[in-house]
Amino acid sequence: MQNHYLRTTTLIAAAALAGMMGGCATQGQDARSEAAKPVAAAEVKVEPKVETKVVPEQNLFLTFHENGRIYVLGDAKLEQIFRETGEVALTRTRIGEGPDGRTLVFGMTKDDAKRGGPTDAEMLYDMKLVPAGSFYGEVARNGRFYVFVEWQDMATYLRHGEVALTYTEVGAGPKGETVVYALNKETAKQGKPVAAIERFHKQHSAVAK
Repeated sequence: MQNHYLRTTTLIAAAALAGMMGGCATQGQDARSEAAKPVAAAEVKVEPKVETKVVPEQNLFLTFHENGRIYVLGDAKLEQIFRETGEVALTRTRIGEGPDGRTLVFGMTKDDAKRGGPTDAEMLYDMKLVPAGSFYGEVARNGRFYVFVEWQDMATYLRHGEVALTYTEVGAGPKGETVVYALNKETAKQGKPVAAIERFHKQHSAVAK
């Protein structure tokens, strides 16, 4: 009788343990099922799109004026105003520091005046600044325009006062001036500098505001 009781107790305990193990397995399966479920669309975090900032075109304009001065400007609109009026309201001057002892007159925008110190035009002229993006420059001298769309070409001109490779259009300037487009070994292979010509005419056809 006692043995029968022990066997019965043992069977009941085993059945209970099996039930518990079965419950754990079921819970493990449920957890795995939950993990396998796809995440709802509303729960997905979408990172905001970062807009790339476009670097503006940097400029350098030199005018060898008949008054013996060289006007150096670093802003396309300021250059247009100077062409129309022959004046620059805000300037920084270096007496006798230009080629042949000419005085350098660096034009300033209102933003330049607020910042103080050397302007971008001064930094470019002194070779202390290299344009990070696109570049456009001009030199007006002796009835000619020298046009540059690559900084290294203009830097070479500033150092040596001449351009080795060029494409020239006689009488193509706004008042019939000759326009000389600076080239280098690579751009010379492309023939007529169409983009540079378009940029030059855009600069001289625009109305300063």
